[in-house]
Amino acid sequence: MNRVQKRTILTTEFLFIPFIMAGYPDEETTIEIALSLQRSGASLLELGVPYSDPLADGPIIQKAAEKALKNGMTIKKAIALVGEMRKKGVTIPIILFTYYNPVLQLEQESFFALAHQNDVDGLLIPDLPYEESTIIRRKCHEEGMLYISLVAPTSEKRIEMIAKESKGFLYCVSSLGVTGIRDELHESIYSFLTQVKKYSSVPIAVGFGISNRDQVSKLMPVCDGIIMGSAILRKLAELEEGLLNKATRREYLGEFEKYISSITSPISS
Repeated sequence: MNRVQKRTILTTEFLFIPFIMAGYPDEETTIEIALSLQRSGASLLELGVPYSDPLADGPIIQKAAEKALKNGMTIKKAIALVGEMRKKGVTIPIILFTYYNPVLQLEQESFFALAHQNDVDGLLIPDLPYEESTIIRRKCHEEGMLYISLVAPTSEKRIEMIAKESKGFLYCVSSLGVTGIRDELHESIYSFLTQVKKYSSVPIAVGFGISNRDQVSKLMPVCDGIIMGSAILRKLAELEEGLLNKATRREYLGEFEKYISSITSPISS
């Protein structure tokens, strides 16, 4: 059984799935942030591969990706970074979050060989329609990785199709549009999640816009986990200068962990 499945299906914990960007604010600090999130109770980690044309990403994630690209981050380096995280003590499952073009450029055989070597647990490709993902889903299965599906508000027939084939957990997009911080969740999210739960045999986790403690409290009764990215990267941007300074990094990581706890406290209470 894949490490993701052990964490999502064999336990009853409410899932906290943070998203960070490989190479932001730099490679070394990315590893320290991953360890910090593990200490803060992360169930899994989504590691983003920076891309120049991120269709699903809002301005906060785009800015982090731009800085990571300037730092020389590539899909090959991002995969290798997972291996470095393992050496430094990151034991939670790691999902590689990448657009399809970098995978195509690397070629699937090379991609999966590197992913296997560096202990990547799963793959999520937001711009690959479910109907066109058959080959890569099959390849993930052959390599012992999980292909994580996304489902957004759509027809019930399509929700059923995606939900019934999902593995590990199902990423539920809270609203149409790009990622970003939202003060309020649209009321339609509750009926959408009820519909998804009707068909999904794996835990469902909600992403896009989760950014405060109140939202987490409201979502806990209707889903199995939350995914948080833009809010995390916004906080990291605030702390960036201190995180990049080795003399102050530990102090600023402590401040980051307090911030994470302030949002996720309903999960541990």
